[in-house]
Amino acid sequence: MTSPMFEKIALVGIGLIGSSLARVIRREGLARHVAISTRSVATLERAEELGLGDSYTTDAKEAVRDADLVIVSVPVGSSGAVAQEIAPALKKGAILTDVGSTKASVIAQMQPHVPDGVHFIPGHPLAGTEKSGPDAGFADLFDNRWCIFTPLPDADAGALERLSEFWRRCGANIDTMDPQHHDMTLAIVSHLPHIIAYNIVGTADDLESVTKTEVIKYSASGFRDFTRLAASDPTMWRDVCLHNKDAILEMLARFSEDLAFLQRAIRWGDGDKLFDLFTRTRAVRRSIIEAGQDIDAPDFGRQAVEHPAKA
Repeated sequence: MTSPMFEKIALVGIGLIGSSLARVIRREGLARHVAISTRSVATLERAEELGLGDSYTTDAKEAVRDADLVIVSVPVGSSGAVAQEIAPALKKGAILTDVGSTKASVIAQMQPHVPDGVHFIPGHPLAGTEKSGPDAGFADLFDNRWCIFTPLPDADAGALERLSEFWRRCGANIDTMDPQHHDMTLAIVSHLPHIIAYNIVGTADDLESVTKTEVIKYSASGFRDFTRLAASDPTMWRDVCLHNKDAILEMLARFSEDLAFLQRAIRWGDGDKLFDLFTRTRAVRRSIIEAGQDIDAPDFGRQAVEHPAKA
């Protein structure tokens, strides 16, 4: 076991990402003390039952006091309020980061509250499942996944490298991006797929006479895979839509144009265009597997890599 990187790490929020971090921090011995804070008493009690930390409190200020690393794992719409709340208790020299799926909005919300001497480095681990809560986490969630940083122009190079090394020890690969580029990229690779899934499942649900019989009965087809995405945390995805609005609307417009192209090809029986599109998209799937971001196994690899929640 390696020596601890930090004396104290504070996790503000203990859902899927926070609880996975708690588990991998303990497994890798990355901190001598892990302080956990969440506003829900029931969630906090469950985290304590699972033994995820060393101290537990509903007071975020108390959790971050004397912490060397503070990781904010809350819905992006709450980032500013959390930053304002914990700011007076952050110690000089501490690293403050987040795990939010949108970055320009998070920076705009959090940066004004960051005290002088605190190193604010926005981050986003590209890892997750449709599950949420402290029971959902597992220590190898971040293995071979990407953690993207969107550091501010005056970011401290030493603090950035220390945070990067922390995420490497959690199993992640590291990259950096401009916040706006991050938000546009994530709009197409993450946000739009979830929105489409929510919409398709919602459309099916509107057809009540079908939903209660055939849709569920035959969901082993493509519909089932959409329901997995559409089962993701509603609060988180509501906030993503509201806080990455411009990029998502741009991607929705492009998607609508491409969908119209596909619609015309089907209407006019243009098999060549359909075949070309399906061949091109099949190659994308293969490239994802070659990049190690999924495995070539039945059921999209989910059964082969499924992890039960671990204390």
